[in-house]
Amino acid sequence: MANADPGDRVTLKDVARRAGVHPGTASRALNAETRELVNGETAERVLAAAEELGYRPNPIARGLKTSRSYTVGVLIPDLTNPLFPPIVRGIQDRLEEAAYTPLIVNTDNDPDRERADIEAMRARQVDGLITATARRDQGLPAGLERLSLPVVLVNRRLEDGARPSVVADDRKGIGLAVEHLLSLGHRRIAHLAGPQELSTGHLRHDGFIEAMRAAGIDPDPELVLVGTAFIESEGERLCNELLDRELEVTAIVAGNDLMAVGCYDVFVERGIDCPGEISVVGYNDMPFVGWFSPPLTTVHLPHYEIGARAAGLLLDQLRDPEIEPAQVLLEPELVVRGSTAAPLARDGQPA
Repeated sequence: MANADPGDRVTLKDVARRAGVHPGTASRALNAETRELVNGETAERVLAAAEELGYRPNPIARGLKTSRSYTVGVLIPDLTNPLFPPIVRGIQDRLEEAAYTPLIVNTDNDPDRERADIEAMRARQVDGLITATARRDQGLPAGLERLSLPVVLVNRRLEDGARPSVVADDRKGIGLAVEHLLSLGHRRIAHLAGPQELSTGHLRHDGFIEAMRAAGIDPDPELVLVGTAFIESEGERLCNELLDRELEVTAIVAGNDLMAVGCYDVFVERGIDCPGEISVVGYNDMPFVGWFSPPLTTVHLPHYEIGARAAGLLLDQLRDPEIEPAQVLLEPELVVRGSTAAPLARDGQPA
């Protein structure tokens, strides 16, 4: 049997006819979410027929049958931040397995823009939302609570756990950074924290305090500074403020890798050797931080998995709106590189 004319739209019935099955069976075999309901050999036959004919599902027709658009809104605060692209890739790959299309918007952490983006998503009748813009104390972005849509939080969580979320264990991650520095002999350790209205900033700050106290060290409040954003310029500002206090400090745990890069900028300007004079640990393990000079010791997070798991939770909600909101906590991992070393004593020798 010849392939269908390229000028003609290949239909589900064409695929079913080629595979010798009922159109309902072909539909289930072509949908990754329902493929397991079909005999394996039959599913392979249907997939092969679809490939031979060049079949492409018609999302409009599918949506008319199911009252869905098969689109999902994805709200990201800053797509220029290198941690978000792998999260978005995980979301997209998982959604596309289920024949959903993500609509991705960048909010710049601007509440007005968030509201406008949410309204645009609503107008496009998305079936659900995945957002990395939630704030732990203020809840979801304005306008999102009014929508009767499934919502999953990614890289953020609410304190009451009212919405499903996928995050890394930030308390444990910062604890790994602190324990590493303590094992090298550091005691005067500073923390340049991220915004406390975000769960990531708040939990990492708490993790720093807890890890220091667990080691029998009461953190010096003068060595803990809080920033307004997880960006390089904030890391630079806080690091300058820290050093201007002229307090003894031998190591810095930065709120994230971008803030650690800001510390590097300050060290260059002030002629400070890293790690000879001050060690630095970042957080996130962004691409290329292993190429810095010195390569950055940091905490690795499974960003792609975070995105894929968040998309999976949303698909679960779409299948069962009554499902309990799941809170997924993924494991961090310390990556030791060249930006950390044992502190030097006053004579310039290792302490």
